[in-house]
Amino acid sequence: MIVIGVTGSISSGKTTASKIISFNKGPLFSADQIVNKLYRTSSFKEIVCKKFKIQPKSKFKLELKRKIIEKKENLKKLSKIIHPLVRKKMLDFLKNNKNKKYLFLEIPLLIENRLMKYFDKIIFIKSAKKIRIKRYRLNGGNMNLFSLLNGQQLKDSKKMNFCDYIVVNNKSLSILKKNLLNIMAIYE
Repeated sequence: MIVIGVTGSISSGKTTASKIISFNKGPLFSADQIVNKLYRTSSFKEIVCKKFKIQPKSKFKLELKRKIIEKKENLKKLSKIIHPLVRKKMLDFLKNNKNKKYLFLEIPLLIENRLMKYFDKIIFIKSAKKIRIKRYRLNGGNMNLFSLLNGQQLKDSKKMNFCDYIVVNNKSLSILKKNLLNIMAIYE
C-alpha cells in the first residue's frame, strides 16, 4: 500500500488534483468533505453554537464566518473542535482501506498539523496567490476570510520542504493532469 497525501494552500487546486490523481487508482479521503459533512450534523452544530454563542435557528455558517472574521482567535477555537474529528475519520479511512494498493488523502493542513508520518509520499499543489484569490472569489469566497485562512497556513516555501513533489497549478487543467499522471507513473 502506498499512502499519498495531497496538500497546498487555500484555492491552489488540491481537490481537482486529488480527483485526477486518484481516478481509477484508489479511494480518496477529503478533509474538506468531512468538514462539510460535520457542518450538516446537529451534534456538531450544537457544540459550535454553544462554544460561539450562536443562536441554533440562525444561518449557522454565515454567523460562524462572521464570528471568525470579527475575531481571528475564533478560528483557532473552531480548529480545536474540527481537527480531532477529521483526524479520527482519517485514521478510520486508513484502517478500513489497508488492503488497497493506493490510498489518496487530500488534507489542506497536512503539514501544519504534522501529519507527515502517515504518508509515503506527499504532493504539494502550488499556485500563485493572485490565481488562488481569483479562484476563491469565483467560488463566492469572502476576501476577509481568504486573508484570515491564508494567514493561518505556513508559507509555501516552508511547506514544500516536507513534500516529495511540487506541482505548480498556474496554467491549464491539462498541464496539471499531465504533471500528476507523470508522478503516478513512477509507482505503477
